[in-house]
Amino acid sequence: MHSLKKRLNVRDESAFTLIELLDVLIIIGVLLAIAIPSYLGFQKSAQQTAAASDVRSTIPDVEEYYQDNNETYAATPAMTAAFLKSQYDNGLQVVGVNGATNGIVTVKASTAADGSIAAGQEYCISAVDAGQWSHVAGPGGTVQTKETSDACTAWTSGPS
Repeated sequence: MHSLKKRLNVRDESAFTLIELLDVLIIIGVLLAIAIPSYLGFQKSAQQTAAASDVRSTIPDVEEYYQDNNETYAATPAMTAAFLKSQYDNGLQVVGVNGATNGIVTVKASTAADGSIAAGQEYCISAVDAGQWSHVAGPGGTVQTKETSDACTAWTSGPS
């Protein structure tokens, strides 16, 4: 009987206090404040890389179009992203085709002569991935990343 009284009178103090729970919440909040901006930075970098990759994967299709059309990028039918997808690379992701919101946006040939280079001898390709733009003016151009919009819409010739 004595041991039963002891067990009933003994308080169990193995629970967490309110202060300890608040400390844990503060630590979690600090960790989230550090982790979320890092995650968003990595996500933006991955989207820029994806847009640049889309541009790079389209260059061989454009060059093949050039060879097939007597060495001009300005032939009939016109070189567009949808045309390249249908004739050269069925795996090409084109914005607006099959509901795609990421991929190649613009593929166009030069329309104005740039010094000694005739019209139709250069091209511009742009792509987007979740708002991150990339483009190249070629042939032989460097893929530009960290763009804010489609650099090929107003492009007529020359490096951009």
